Amino acid sequence: MVSGWFAGDGNDFRLLGTRCSACASVFFPREDAHCRNPGCPGGELAEVALSRRGRVWSYTDSRYRPPSPYVTDPELSWEPRALIAVELAAERIVVLGQSVPGVTVADLTVGMEVEVVPGVLNEDAGTTWTTWHWRPTGVTA
Repeated sequence: MVSGWFAGDGNDFRLLGTRCSACASVFFPREDAHCRNPGCPGGELAEVALSRRGRVWSYTDSRYRPPSPYVTDPELSWEPRALIAVELAAERIVVLGQSVPGVTVADLTVGMEVEVVPGVLNEDAGTTWTTWHWRPTGVTA
């Protein structure tokens, strides 16, 4: 989906952020130009792999087909997806993402542990666009 936002596959799949050397703030999506912390004098930004697991901070479902630049075929039916805001305690940030297919808002609770896994955003004959999904721990689908 976006180069440099994640790496690896399977159990090695991780979201990639950046950490400021001056204030230790962590950013996702990554920040490569300058520290976004307004109280920071600025420091070097280093890439960091984010925690694979976090806790559901909030969630909702998407009941509409997203607009461009999202890649979708308007001829196909639209299936709602759960959107999950996940708190990564070690990084002290919240990261938004979709649930894995088959997990709905009825399956989620605030505070539930979830893990980041690779997902497919779209596919065509020659390309698969990868993204990240959040999956409740213990779910294998």
